[in-house]
Amino acid sequence: MLVGGAVLCIGGPALIIYVTPTEEELFKRYNPELQKRSLENRQAKQDDFDKFVGKLKEYSKADKPIWQMAAADEAKARAKAAEDERQRAAELKKRREEIKRHSMEDLLNK
Repeated sequence: MLVGGAVLCIGGPALIIYVTPTEEELFKRYNPELQKRSLENRQAKQDDFDKFVGKLKEYSKADKPIWQMAAADEAKARAKAAEDERQRAAELKKRREEIKRHSMEDLLNK
């Protein structure tokens, strides 16, 4: 009985390690188009992951829980995006007014 338990406890994980393919073996099984796309996106994914880990480290330094820090950071990002959108809308309105003014001046000068 003890021998059977030992075989299961040691042999099970050993079998899983033996059967599971490595990352290189999985990559070699991709078709060439997927390999190319994976290599192209690899750096971007790595950069995203590094940013994510950096933010987690930054959040963990605070006294608040990580999820509260993340929510506050997302709220700041949303507020900044809304402000940028308002600025773009104001610039667009200003350009339209300038175009309208110039077209009116051109019509009056003719």
